[in-house]
Amino acid sequence: MKQFHLIVSGMVQGVGFRYYTERLALSKQIKGWVRNLSDGTVEIVAQGNEDPLSAFIDEIRKGPGFSRVDEVNIQEQPLESFSNFKIR
Repeated sequence: MKQFHLIVSGMVQGVGFRYYTERLALSKQIKGWVRNLSDGTVEIVAQGNEDPLSAFIDEIRKGPGFSRVDEVNIQEQPLESFSNFKIR
């Protein structure tokens, strides 16, 4: 089990990115949360088993249809206790 903090930049607000992230997380049994930041980026904390988490991050790099992901900054974090995945 691993946990990562992601900051996603590009055209990622107003395009359904948080809902896309939530659906993707639920489908891959990822726990954590996603939220928009005031600078136009999206912040994600994602926790899960290594293979599903890697697949989740690969899909985040692509984003939903109307988005444009320019960069994903990823840092590993200590594990926290999450029961599900939420939009904040």
